Amino acid sequence: MCGRFALNDTPDAVQSLLAVTDFEPFPPRYNIAPTQPILMALSGPTRAAGSNLPARQSVLVRWGLIPSWAKNPADLSLLFNARSETAAEKASFRTAMRHRRALVPANGFYEWRRVGSKRAEPYWIRPRDGGLIAFAGLMESWSEPGGAEMDTGAILTTEANEDLRGIHHRMPVVIKPEDFDRWLDCLNREPRHVGDLMKPAEPGFFEAVPVSDRVNKVANAGPELQDRVDRHEGASSDPKPENDGGQLDLF
Repeated sequence: MCGRFALNDTPDAVQSLLAVTDFEPFPPRYNIAPTQPILMALSGPTRAAGSNLPARQSVLVRWGLIPSWAKNPADLSLLFNARSETAAEKASFRTAMRHRRALVPANGFYEWRRVGSKRAEPYWIRPRDGGLIAFAGLMESWSEPGGAEMDTGAILTTEANEDLRGIHHRMPVVIKPEDFDRWLDCLNREPRHVGDLMKPAEPGFFEAVPVSDRVNKVANAGPELQDRVDRHEGASSDPKPENDGGQLDLF
């Protein structure tokens, strides 16, 4: 599962990773939650030969995909994650999986380990070597009855690798930079052609840092959320993180 993540690197670092330039500078974000805006990169329009314009485009979307066919989003669960194993067949995700695969820049994500029946311990899960990564994402545009259009998105998940499955059984799909073009190429590659990319990160790629349960509240959004804590002093007593924007089930 991926119900919270962070993007606290610089806009220049994001531009360097994703090769996109068409976004406004943004401040560090240490506690991004569903229904909040998130940055995605998609394949851009075909460029003329010799063009020095980027081949990708960025878009700011609501984190929580709304299928284009939905009449009333309030009738749907909050679709902030999509299971990679079934996304190509599910009615909510299959069109986006075929036509609008995306990259979601992040510095890591948060996950909660269930302890007994009434406690959950939060962890900040980051690349062991630091830096930015890109989650596999899906983008969908939804039109309100009045005609206004909203861009929405979800993050694809897969089975957790051996390092993380003791915390949670799911993890976001990470796309490596050398696979960006293939993942984003929805014109020439169907979902079956990129199925091999939707797999757990290799062992040792991530490290899990125990952190304070302050991350459970969306209003807490500072860098101290990623500080390591002594679990005896910082153990969580809240079974779930708070979510102000809709349904959120991390377990």
